[in-house]
Amino acid sequence: MADPRTHRLRLRTSAGTVAVLVLAVLLVPPLVQLDEQAVDLSRKLLPPSWDHPFGTDDLGRDLLLRCIHGLRISLLVGLVAALVATVVGTAVGAAAGALGGWTDRTLMRLVDAFSSVPHLLLGIFVVALFRPGVWPVIASVAVTHWLSTARIVRAEVLSLRGRPFVDAAVSGGASRWRVAVRHLLPAVLPQAGLAAVLMVPHAMWHESALSFLGLGLPSHQASLGNLVQNARSSLLAGDWWPTLFPGLLLIVPTLAIAGLAGVWRDRLNPRRRSELPL
Repeated sequence: MADPRTHRLRLRTSAGTVAVLVLAVLLVPPLVQLDEQAVDLSRKLLPPSWDHPFGTDDLGRDLLLRCIHGLRISLLVGLVAALVATVVGTAVGAAAGALGGWTDRTLMRLVDAFSSVPHLLLGIFVVALFRPGVWPVIASVAVTHWLSTARIVRAEVLSLRGRPFVDAAVSGGASRWRVAVRHLLPAVLPQAGLAAVLMVPHAMWHESALSFLGLGLPSHQASLGNLVQNARSSLLAGDWWPTLFPGLLLIVPTLAIAGLAGVWRDRLNPRRRSELPL
């Protein structure tokens, strides 16, 4: 069994990290505006210092400020895309599991069809249909990330269909739709919520991958993927900070959100804590 003190420490560390990052992206951008076109070559590639804690990039711009603005964009993409994908996946999974029959077979074949195409390839196809921007990236991530939620929700609904409370509702004359909306859907919402939380860092990495390939946000706009992509030449020249700090702002939120999701999973299934310590 996992040590309760370790469990509490992980929860506090993860929650504190997420709170600090959220406060940073909410408070800093409105207070300190970012000029995307600003160039000051006299401060080009300055190493980290008191004046510039993260150093400067190859155009002399403060890297800390650009990282915070980039994290704001990445979190926006992650949160909105995860919400949309979870709603779509939950609706598809609940309908497939509750209605069964040809509806289940049709929806699951649709899920299989989407799953047969690699996520990144399908995402590239979606963003290629629009001009570079935030909303095409959100649409790309949402379209490619609802599949796992649909499968999870369908499996949970199928496991609930044989429960006594469902049999009682059906015996009382409730229709399939009423059983799904009033009984099955509320029971699977915690699992869907957990899937949404875990999807946020996945969506952030997906956005960063698209931006790194030059297919996401415009190259001049601060996003974590663009910052890493723009720092490739600097890294080859031995300037490590333009790559390190945007990379850390991808890794740290991922670990923090995973820590919170692990605590949530333990609460949903307390037996797991003794079977598989996290």
